[in-house]
Amino acid sequence: MMQPNTIGKVEMILAMMLSSTIGVFVYESGQLALNAVFYRCLFGFMFLGFYAWMRGYLIASKVTGREWLLMLAGGVTLVLNWCFLFTSFSFAPIGVTTVAYHTQPIFVLLIAALFLRERFEAHNWLWVLVAFSGVLMIVNPFSSGWSENLLWGIGSAMVAAVLYAITTLITRRLSHIKPHLIATVHLALGTLMMATFAPVQEVPAAGDHWYWLLALGFLQTAVMYILLYGAFQKLETPMIAVLAYVYPVATVMVDYLVYGNAITPLMTLGMVAILFAGFAMNRNIRPFQWWRKAQTC
Repeated sequence: MMQPNTIGKVEMILAMMLSSTIGVFVYESGQLALNAVFYRCLFGFMFLGFYAWMRGYLIASKVTGREWLLMLAGGVTLVLNWCFLFTSFSFAPIGVTTVAYHTQPIFVLLIAALFLRERFEAHNWLWVLVAFSGVLMIVNPFSSGWSENLLWGIGSAMVAAVLYAITTLITRRLSHIKPHLIATVHLALGTLMMATFAPVQEVPAAGDHWYWLLALGFLQTAVMYILLYGAFQKLETPMIAVLAYVYPVATVMVDYLVYGNAITPLMTLGMVAILFAGFAMNRNIRPFQWWRKAQTC
């Protein structure tokens, strides 16, 4: 019988693998980003809400008014994050935009330092510089083959990363509330939000796009969240941070296998720089200390 830690690792890897295919399902649905977000919220709410209700997770009696406001604010930023992320898939390769989106751990630390007065140590500025150098290498505005669409795609993905970082910081303040309840509230709010301005009347009444949209709500939302929250309960934070890198790496592979999007050597270097910078910040790697120790030896 597998140990809880092993089960948690399997759940986390499966959740990241499901996340890596989100761009494919959005793209193959052939729908506008706003409509894809609406149906992700709607179908995700139906599936995840039913699961959470059956498991008794939708108990909100101890949630205060302030916590409800925080939960709703996090829902707004989460849904807007999906709008920008799904939009980025229309302008640039899915693998590239997903790696740019993975600058979110860096934005979490930056926003926490700027607005929440959390400590931001000097060595982290090095990793910020490395990450944004990676973004510059991916966009490569000095190349003769430079594409404005690529810039829009990367830009949209990074706006999404900022919004997701805000969602993360808000959700940290709700740590005692069952995450299934938070996710269900977010999806319900997203459904209401998107219903007001998503042009859902443009979605054909019949067609294969419904299979992609249903799967987006069921697999990449409900099942993915269930696996993710199961992993969170069994794994320590450092292991979660490491396994989260399965998501961007797997997305690059999926993008290449499904769409044949080739990655140039410079793009590869830029993507490695972004991923390593995020990893270094998560693990609190301090290169300046190593250098000082080497100098004193």
